[in-house]
Amino acid sequence: MTMISSIKRGFDAQLLLPPSEALRSYFAVVTLPAPRPERVSIDDAFGRILAMPVEADDDHPNAPRSAMDGFAVLAASTPGTLRAGEARRIATGGVLPRGADAVVPIESAIVENDLVRIDEGVPAGNAVTPRGADMRKGECVLETGRRIGAPEMGLLAAVGVVDVPVYRRPVVAVLSSGDELIAPTQRPRAGEIRDSNRYALAGSLRALGAQPRHYPIVRDREGALEAVLAQALAECDAAVVSGGSSVGERDFTPAALAALGAPGVVVHGLRVRPGKPTLLAAVGEKPIIGLPGNPLSALVMLEAVAAPILAKLTGGAPPYVDVDATLAQALHGRAGWTWYVPVRIADDGAHPLPMHSFSSSLAARASGYVCVGEEEREYPAGASIRVRRFLAGGFL
Repeated sequence: MTMISSIKRGFDAQLLLPPSEALRSYFAVVTLPAPRPERVSIDDAFGRILAMPVEADDDHPNAPRSAMDGFAVLAASTPGTLRAGEARRIATGGVLPRGADAVVPIESAIVENDLVRIDEGVPAGNAVTPRGADMRKGECVLETGRRIGAPEMGLLAAVGVVDVPVYRRPVVAVLSSGDELIAPTQRPRAGEIRDSNRYALAGSLRALGAQPRHYPIVRDREGALEAVLAQALAECDAAVVSGGSSVGERDFTPAALAALGAPGVVVHGLRVRPGKPTLLAAVGEKPIIGLPGNPLSALVMLEAVAAPILAKLTGGAPPYVDVDATLAQALHGRAGWTWYVPVRIADDGAHPLPMHSFSSSLAARASGYVCVGEEEREYPAGASIRVRRFLAGGFL
C-alpha cells in the first residue's frame, strides 16, 4: 500500500482521509506486536487487562443455601405442625440441613413451645438458593481482554484467583516539541507557554492501560527530534509526539520519522476538525503518533483516532464512556469532514463550546465531545446527541 505523506506536498484537502479510513490504512501497513502477559497480585490488578480467561473453581454456592431467615423443612411436610427436628431455624445464607428441601419464612411460621406451626404449604425449593446458582465449576466468569475494576476484583477473590494473569502495560514515550514550551514550574515570558499537553496525554495513556514515560522538550532544530525519538523507541514500545506534526518550516516530525526506519509515515493529515495535522506512523512494530500542538486537538486526536492503535498494545479496547444528552444550542457539521465538538453538559442540556487554538482550559471545561460525521448535519437545539467523555476526564 502506498504511504500517505505530506512531507513535500503540504495538505491537500481532497487527499486527506477520514479517521475510519485512516485507521484501516494504518492497520493494513503496520503489524503491531501481541501484548505480553505477566502476573500481578490481586491488590495490584485494578485497571489492568486480563490476559487469560478466569473460570469458577467450584460451584458457587457449593451447597443449597437459605435465601431468607426462617425454618428449613421438608416441603412435603407442610402445612402442619412440626417438631424441632422437622423444622430447623436457619439464617439467610445458611446451608440447608440434610433432609430439608425448602425454607419457610420466619413470618409465615408460628412457634408454640417446641413446635412450629405452618398453616400454608410451600413447594420444594422455596426460598432456597440451589448449589451452583451463581456460578458452575469450570464456567468462564471473566473473559480475556476484560478491564479489571472493583466488581472484577471481588469476583477474582470469590473464585480464589489472587495471582492474576494480566497484560504488561506498554511503555509509551511522551514528547513535546516547540521552542515556545517551558516547564510547568517556570513563569512564561511573552511568547512562551507551559508544556501542558504532555500531562493531558499521559493521563489518557494511563486510562488506556499504558505507562507513559516523559522525555525532555524537543526544540525546533533539525535533527533534534530524530535523536530523541531514536532514544525513546529504543527504550519504549511506542511514542506520542505533541507539536511539530504540521507542514511548516519548523515542523520536523514527518522528516524525523522518515529517517528512523520503515514503514515510517503511513497517514499524515486527516479530514477532521480539530486535529487535521495528525500523523500516524511506525518504526518496525512500534507505533508513533504525531499530534498537533493545540491542547484540545492533541487530546481529542489521541483519544478519538489514535486510541485504537495504542490499545492494541495493551490487549484491551479503549474504555470509552458515552452519555446521552440534549442540545441546548444548535450544532453544525461540515459535509465531507468529521468534527469533534467539545460540549459542556448543564442542567438545561449540552452546550457546544467555541474552539480556540490558544485555549489550554477548553478540554477541562468540557464534559466531553460530540463526533459529527462526514455527511452534512445540522443538529437543532433540543436534538438528542451522544457525548463521549474524555478517557481520564473529571466527568463534569
